[in-house]
Amino acid sequence: MKQFLSQATYPLYTLEVEKRETSFTSVDQIIAFLKNQIDENEIASFIAVFDHYRHTKSLQAGRVAESILDAKNIVFCFGITLPNPEAMALRPRSIGVAELADAFVVTFMEAPMPLANVAMETWANLIRNRETVPLATGKEVSALLT
Repeated sequence: MKQFLSQATYPLYTLEVEKRETSFTSVDQIIAFLKNQIDENEIASFIAVFDHYRHTKSLQAGRVAESILDAKNIVFCFGITLPNPEAMALRPRSIGVAELADAFVVTFMEAPMPLANVAMETWANLIRNRETVPLATGKEVSALLT
């Protein structure tokens, strides 16, 4: 077996969405939303949902950070080309969704195809679907009451 670097290393995209910034109330709701986005995309193909939290918790040696309340990956592919067998090592794509006490964290690895990155970044940003008003400081509240 030979080992080599193909193309380059890919950075991770991470978006933290405060719960007050979204109408979604669970990881399952966000995964269902992402599945709908995948199903509506003409080149994306849904593969599976992986319950990373349940899997890791079920392992005797499994450890999940206390701050993580739930965590799932949605797995899919944007396979519009298959230029060589090695390209399969870079696929399929996955978007991870983790729930924390006050936020959801959405993360995925950059794909070698810009079209896929635009789609995944757009889908992730759509999760933040509520306008938020900055919280007033104590001084501001006092000024309003006088």
